[in-house]
Amino acid sequence: MKKSIIGLGRYFLLVYDSFLNLFSSPFEKEILIQQIYEIGLRSLPVCLMTSIAVGMVLALQTGMASMAVLNEPAYIGTVVSYSLIKELGPMLTSVVLVGRIGAAITAEIGTMRVTEQIDAMYTLGTDPIKYLIIPRIIAFTIVLPILTLLSNITGMIGGGIISYLKFNIPSTIYIRDSLDYLYLDDFFHGLIKSVIFGIIISTIACYKGFYTEGGAEGVGKATTGCVVMSVTTLLIGDYFLSSLLISLGIG
Repeated sequence: MKKSIIGLGRYFLLVYDSFLNLFSSPFEKEILIQQIYEIGLRSLPVCLMTSIAVGMVLALQTGMASMAVLNEPAYIGTVVSYSLIKELGPMLTSVVLVGRIGAAITAEIGTMRVTEQIDAMYTLGTDPIKYLIIPRIIAFTIVLPILTLLSNITGMIGGGIISYLKFNIPSTIYIRDSLDYLYLDDFFHGLIKSVIFGIIISTIACYKGFYTEGGAEGVGKATTGCVVMSVTTLLIGDYFLSSLLISLGIG
């Protein structure tokens, strides 16, 4: 219990220091661009493959369920678009990035910690928070909403393919069903979630790496802890964030 409280305090102190250093110079533009490339472009294929598969499964299951109840495939586009934009798009994209990028960030920073490279930065007068952590947090916050948007579009395309091939629903009807019951607040609902999820993942990944100890074994434990903590926080926080946004009239 004491260790958990200390860890939580360290985490919030790291977030606080990162926020303070966010507005001070110098700003590491080159590292930010590199992180945007690593997090964004290199994660795009796996995000799109995941979303198109989810969209196809949603369309198939929705169509079969409506056939069993209504004897016709109804509201497939509505269910696919609504589910992806408000919940599955932000959550699945975030989970993919946790496994692909969050773990890598923890391993990279954790290796620098156990090999005393971070201590060397302090000795040379370089702030490791500005150099290592802030560019990754900003990159995550910028990239995750964009990846979520692209994943939503790809998932809806996947749902449209199954609707046409399996249930003979024309694309015009699928698109109309997808858009008729969606409002601007629904898009903002998913967008706000993706921004907050990006902050959560990046700060947890950086925290786990920054406070790694115990050599190579410690790096492995920190990486595993990053994935477990990030996914757990996302799943639990998703409910409270959804409740807050709904109470505010956003979605």
